[in-house]
Amino acid sequence: MAEVSYLSKEGMDNLKAEIQELKTKGRAEMARQIKEAREKGDLSENAEYDAAKEAQGLLEMRIAKLEELLANARILDESKIDTSKVSVFTTVKLQDIKFKREIKYTLVSEKEADVKSGKISVTSPIGKGLLGKKVGEVVKITVPAGVLEFKILEISM
Repeated sequence: MAEVSYLSKEGMDNLKAEIQELKTKGRAEMARQIKEAREKGDLSENAEYDAAKEAQGLLEMRIAKLEELLANARILDESKIDTSKVSVFTTVKLQDIKFKREIKYTLVSEKEADVKSGKISVTSPIGKGLLGKKVGEVVKITVPAGVLEFKILEISM
């Protein structure tokens, strides 16, 4: 049984768009590469053909994996999220105790995580450490680089 993934509406739309892109442009590009390689002669000794067929197999595997993810994905109703504590899809403003700076993270599913845009996975060490905490709490979180200490300043959507 596959695991259910909860996504935001934006995350679900992005997933559908990626699948569509791979099925149309991705497959068309693979067919073009295979055709070009096939035209270069004997297939038994054609490394380009072998590489193109392998790339095609990887593309089809990626499509299948994304379709499985989509089949088991659910959109989480953001209006029902309790902002009195940190949970998936909440945005949390933190104060880094050691460096005296503020940080803002939005907790998302693993599939939607993007650290550059401030979206961290609920399964990451920081995400796990923040789940269920409330405004005013000081949290110590162990990460590979050591222990981080944050004070939760605000929780919002």
